[in-house]
Amino acid sequence: MATNFLPNNSTNKGHLFKDFSHPIWAARADKLQSLSGIMLGVFIVMHLHFESSILLGKEAFYHVVQFLEGGVFSESGHGYPLLTQIFSAFMLLVVIVHAVFALRRFPTQLGQWQALRKQMQFLPHEDTKIWFWQMVTGFGLFFMVPVHLFTMMLDPAIGPHLSAERVYYDNAWLLYVLLLPAVVVHAIFGLYRVCVKWGLVSQRFALLKLAKIIVAYLLVIGVASLIAYIVIGRSLELPIIPYVPMN
Repeated sequence: MATNFLPNNSTNKGHLFKDFSHPIWAARADKLQSLSGIMLGVFIVMHLHFESSILLGKEAFYHVVQFLEGGVFSESGHGYPLLTQIFSAFMLLVVIVHAVFALRRFPTQLGQWQALRKQMQFLPHEDTKIWFWQMVTGFGLFFMVPVHLFTMMLDPAIGPHLSAERVYYDNAWLLYVLLLPAVVVHAIFGLYRVCVKWGLVSQRFALLKLAKIIVAYLLVIGVASLIAYIVIGRSLELPIIPYVPMN
């Protein structure tokens, strides 16, 4: 009797589809990973700028919050915190999708990590280092981002005083000190890698320099905003009264 050395076709197909090693599914997974990464990266850039409006004063941040929560559609002029909850839930879904597809390339064994470290020492290629830090920050964000988003879903109250209360009195600054650098590095260098991967730019080294400048810039405004919330929080007494503009 002849022996069939080829694996069972149906079993092999099931395995290939399961781990996305089939070329078609692998390509689709790469596109979904890149698309979700672009959405998250752009959101982080916008989010940090919205948060940094506190640097312009309490009233500036108050109006930004009312705009984002749809205050222009309210008779009272106040926003709808429900929109924050819905958007936080949507972003959590995008994070999950991105994480699922990104985990395909994540080293799962100690030997793989050791091989990567040896390669980085033998061939110190900058893109390899970026990929390494993408994995490290991505691992941390896998735990920190859901905590932040679940907090916003359970308590969507935002404002100069309410946000300061969360940062200072609820000790959210402990999370944000770790979350800020991780999310900025992961988001900006992630956008850089997407542009390189899909051939969206020709000046790769110029783009990398720009990415580093943007990382530094976002870290500066992020840290400055966090300090501003801490300073405001220290000036407030419990119970916290929501901020109301003078006019």
